[in-house]
Amino acid sequence: MIKFILNNKDIATSLPPGMVLLDFVRYHQHLTGTKVGCNEGDCGACTMLVGELNNNELRYRSLTSCLTPLGNVHGKHVVTIEGLNMEGLNPIQQAMQDESATQCGFCTPGFVVSLAGFCLSGKSATQQNAIAAVDGNICRCTGYKSIERAAAKIAHLMQARQDTDPISFLSANRFLPGWFAEIKQRLYLLGTELNGQSHATTATEWLGGGTDVYVQKHDSLKDAAIRFLFDDTRLKGISRQGNRCIIGAAATVTDLYESPLLQQHFPRLNEHIKLISSTPIRNIATVGGNLINASPIGDLTIFLLALDAVLVFSNGDQQREIPLRKLYKGYKNLDRQADEQLETISFALPASDTRFNFEKVSKRTNLDIASVNSACCYTLEGNQIQDIRISAGGVAPIPKLLEQTNAFLKGQPITEISINKAIAIAQTEIAPISDARGTADYKRLLLGQLIKAHFITALQLTDH
Repeated sequence: MIKFILNNKDIATSLPPGMVLLDFVRYHQHLTGTKVGCNEGDCGACTMLVGELNNNELRYRSLTSCLTPLGNVHGKHVVTIEGLNMEGLNPIQQAMQDESATQCGFCTPGFVVSLAGFCLSGKSATQQNAIAAVDGNICRCTGYKSIERAAAKIAHLMQARQDTDPISFLSANRFLPGWFAEIKQRLYLLGTELNGQSHATTATEWLGGGTDVYVQKHDSLKDAAIRFLFDDTRLKGISRQGNRCIIGAAATVTDLYESPLLQQHFPRLNEHIKLISSTPIRNIATVGGNLINASPIGDLTIFLLALDAVLVFSNGDQQREIPLRKLYKGYKNLDRQADEQLETISFALPASDTRFNFEKVSKRTNLDIASVNSACCYTLEGNQIQDIRISAGGVAPIPKLLEQTNAFLKGQPITEISINKAIAIAQTEIAPISDARGTADYKRLLLGQLIKAHFITALQLTDH
């Protein structure tokens, strides 16, 4: 049985764990305020909140329910737009009305739920943070300025919270129904009942957050019995061992974003992570899933290739270590056995003389798949490159480490001449194709520009 709380209702269901949460809520619970939009995690019309206990703290995240398998909400609290409704409009809904931030109304429930997630997050009550909370929501009618004004009004109202517990403040000020105050205890009791056990399944197929595979294989997964690494505590967490960072395969992109260790060693981490999809997707997309999906333009794959990451696989009896750069043998073809599960990803933490940069070009800033992405990690002695790894996506059938380009740049000074020579070598290593995200010639041009950006951005250099 899959057990969780849906709004104020206890749920126990034996429906397939591969069914997406959106379908369960609409077609089995008949809560139709959450809309079916793109079914690809792009539009945000299906946004819900999921709360779970973490170190005795109740934490809520927004997610795209069209890509979230039912098994991934086992033991948690799911909130739909109906769970935010009370007699009369709550302050979030009122702000949307006052600022004329809704027209056809199809997207409005998603915006309201995402803004409720901002209010519950405990983040600083700034307009910037409120707007960031809706970066996964699309509106085709308003032009967004009215929604931004509504978000600013909500942020202003939240400034009165100060250090008060978010749920206590929101319940007292009628942002949320009063029953929210009981959810923490109910989740604790549910967790005690479940005793850390996942829902029963004998399936051998593993799934991460599902943010890409459900776009491709929804029909084959919706009735499947699946085991989930998303909630496997053995595969969670980000830690340090000596000079290496160890990331569990089930860590999410948001976990990377919020990691004090990574924040310390990657000063521009926030800027880089914001290029990776949207808030609801980052909340459920796993690092392991991004790597094993084997997309030629997987953002985290490109990120970790430049860091010379090492993977640890296990078949339950034995572990095997392999550099990420050797994982991809061809398009969607991995050096991985059918019975092996990715457990950890590790890399050497950048030293003080190491520079790191990540660049991405896509048709939209958030949510979109890259036309070309690239990462670069290098060390300098004066103006001379001592060691360097440049990776690139969207330019070959596999995520590409530009080995010949990197070999040329070692020992070279950073000058316009050396960088242009490196770009010329990179052009011989790639084989982009024309597709919906750009022509092959355009992608070649983009890669050259991104290689230049690595040095301009990281060192704030001008051409000389």
